Amino acid sequence: MAEAPPKNEPPPLQFSIDESVSTGVYVNFANIIHNPSEFVIDFGRVVPGRADVRVLSRVLTSPLHAKQLLNALAQNVSLYEKSFGPIRTEFDAPPQGTQSPRPN
Repeated sequence: MAEAPPKNEPPPLQFSIDESVSTGVYVNFANIIHNPSEFVIDFGRVVPGRADVRVLSRVLTSPLHAKQLLNALAQNVSLYEKSFGPIRTEFDAPPQGTQSPRPN
């Protein structure tokens, strides 16, 4: 007979994901705004050579969940860097006078 979890621990969460969501969306941009009761996080994609950002998803959450997300991301970045090394955040500027070609 299996033991029941201790009474002070919540039951384990069961995750499900719709197939249309399961493939994911690549984003390289986030914009965050907030008011006293919620955080709004827009995720989007910036394409080199273009000045616009296409917002692909908007997440609204409570301040508590925003802080929990912050902590979870920090923990996961730390684990990632222990496995794969530091994530570069500083990059050299391209040499003066060079540009990426603009798409036609």
